[in-house]
Amino acid sequence: MNDLRTAHVPRPDGALPPGRLALAPLIDALAADGLIAADDAERARTGARNLRGGDAVHPLVLLANLKLASVRTPGTELGLETLTEWLAERTGLRYRRIDPTKLDLANITDLVSHAYARRHRILPLAVTPDRALIATSEPLALDWLPDLQRLLRREVVLEVASPLDLNRFTMEFFGVTRSIRGAKDQRDDSAAAPTFEQLVELGKSGDVNADDHHIVHIVDWLLQYAYEQRASDIHLEPRRDLGRVRFRIDGVLHKVFEMPPPVMTAVVARIKVLGRMDLAERRRPQDGRIKTRSPGGREVEMRLSTMPTAFGEKVVMRIFDPDTAFKPIAQLGFDDAEAEIWNELVQRPHGIVLVTGPTGSGKTTTLYSTLKTLATPDVNVCTVEDPIEMVSPDLNQSQVHTAIDFGFAQGVRTLLRQDPDIIMIGEIRDLDTAQMAVQASLTGHLVLSTLHTNDAPSAVTRLLDIGLPHYLIASTLNGVLAQRLVRTLCPHCKRPAELEAGAWTALLDPGEAIPPGRTHAPVGCLECRNTGYLGRVGLYELMPVTPALRALIGPAMELTALSRAAVAGGLRTLRRAGAEKVAQGLTTVEEVLTVLPPRE
Repeated sequence: MNDLRTAHVPRPDGALPPGRLALAPLIDALAADGLIAADDAERARTGARNLRGGDAVHPLVLLANLKLASVRTPGTELGLETLTEWLAERTGLRYRRIDPTKLDLANITDLVSHAYARRHRILPLAVTPDRALIATSEPLALDWLPDLQRLLRREVVLEVASPLDLNRFTMEFFGVTRSIRGAKDQRDDSAAAPTFEQLVELGKSGDVNADDHHIVHIVDWLLQYAYEQRASDIHLEPRRDLGRVRFRIDGVLHKVFEMPPPVMTAVVARIKVLGRMDLAERRRPQDGRIKTRSPGGREVEMRLSTMPTAFGEKVVMRIFDPDTAFKPIAQLGFDDAEAEIWNELVQRPHGIVLVTGPTGSGKTTTLYSTLKTLATPDVNVCTVEDPIEMVSPDLNQSQVHTAIDFGFAQGVRTLLRQDPDIIMIGEIRDLDTAQMAVQASLTGHLVLSTLHTNDAPSAVTRLLDIGLPHYLIASTLNGVLAQRLVRTLCPHCKRPAELEAGAWTALLDPGEAIPPGRTHAPVGCLECRNTGYLGRVGLYELMPVTPALRALIGPAMELTALSRAAVAGGLRTLRRAGAEKVAQGLTTVEEVLTVLPPRE
C-alpha cells in the first residue's frame, strides 16, 4: 500500500486506482465527492504523514483516526462506518454491517482458509449451492476473485464491510471454529477447582486463535458475544446431530451457533464447573451462578439452570448486567406523575407494596432499582429471594433452601429478628408467606414483594384466594404496580405512520379518547438487524390503595367493581399505558397487544 511519504499529485476527479487502497487517493476521492473541505484534505495529507501503522493498518482506519469534519453533515466527524459506507457507494457495492447472530460459522469458515482470508482481507458471510457472499475491506484489490470463483464453482457476490469488524470477526470466527474442531479430538479437562465465588476474566485465557484450551475459548467467545449483542439469556440446547446456541435479545430468541454433541457436552461441563455445580450429576436439574467481567470491564452475574433432556443437559444462563438491573427510578419508564406516586409509596415507613406481572416483565429490575434508591447508610434493607438474582453490596440478601425447610415464610420470620427497616420478599406464593409479610408490615416495616397476576386490581383477589383475611389486606396494602415490557421501535429507521381510528379499538375502550402524539411504524436497518425494534420499554399500571379502595376490599369483593373504582380514581390501565407509548412513537399497537392480558 502506498503512503504519503512519497510525492503525490492530487487527482481532481478523485478516481481510486485498482489494487490495495492507499491514503492519498482516498483523501483525493473524499475531497472530490464533497465529504471534506479542501483545507481539511491538505491537513489530512500532512497529518497522515505522522500516523503510524504502515501496511498493517487499513487506510480507512487511519482516516477515521484523523477525525475529519464532514461537509455533508456539519458538526459531525467522518467515522469509520461513514467512511466504509462511502467506499461501498464509491465502488458500486453494497455496504454490510456484519451481524454474528445471522451467520453459520461452520459453513463460512470451510469456504476459505484463515490465512487466505487474512491475506486478502475478506470474510465469507453466507454460502448457497449457486453463490457465495463475501465481505471485503479492499473492494479494488480483486486479483483473488477469479481463482476463488473457479475453486468454489459458485458466483461470488461482494459487499464492503468495516475493516475493523472484518479483521476482528475473521480472527474470532476462524478461532472458535478451530477450537470446536480441536475439541472433537481432545477434551480440555484442565479447569481449576472451583472456589466459593470465582471471577472469570474474559479474554485472559489466551489468544482466541491458540490451539490449546479449546473449550475455554468457546465459552469465552459465547459470553463475550452475548454481552455485545445485549442478550438477556443464553440457551445451550443439545440435539441428536448438532446442538444449538440461542440468545434472547429484546425478548426474542435468535439462533447464533451450532456445535457437535461432544463439543456441546464439553461446553456444558465447563459452564457447570464455573457455576460450582456437580459435574458428575446429569440426571437432575441444578442451579448455579457465575460472576464474570464483561468486555467493557463491568462485573456481571449470570444465573445458571441445567435440565436433563433427551440428548443431554440443557443449560440456560440468565445475564444480570448491573447497568440494567440497577437503574435510577427516572429511567424505568414511569411518567412524572407515576414516578412521584411510586416514590411516595416506597418511602412510607410501613406497609406492603406489590409488583405484579408474568416472568420476564421487568419486576426484578423495578425492585432492585427501588431498593438501590432506598438502601441509604442509615437503613437496613434485607431480602429473601429464590434465587438471589443480583448481588448488591448495599443489601443483606439471603436465599431460600427448601431442602432444609428454609422458605420465604421462614426467611421473613428470621429477618424480623435482624432489626430490618425494609424487607424484600422474592415472591408471595402461599398463605404462610403472605401472613409473615402482613406481620412484618404491622410491626412497622416496609415490605416489597411480587405476585403473578394480570393487572394491579387482580393482586387483591389473589391475596384473598391465598387465604389472607380481607381486613389485613385493607390495613396493610399500600399499592400495587403491574408492568410489562414491550419492544421499542428502532430510532434509526422508524418512520411516521398514521393509524386509522379503528386500529385503536384493540387498545382503547369504547369512547376513550385517543392519546395525542405521532405514531410510527417499524422499517428495519443495520442497527436493529432489520427487525425494526431496538431495546424495550416498560408499561406500568400503578394502583395506590386509597381509602375508597380499602372500603371495597371485603370477603365478597368483586374484581370488576374494584377495577372500575380504581380507574375512576385515576388509575392508568396497562392498555392506556400501551396506547400512550404508541402515540409517543415508541412502539406499535401489534407489539403492545403481544404482552397485554386478554380483554374481559
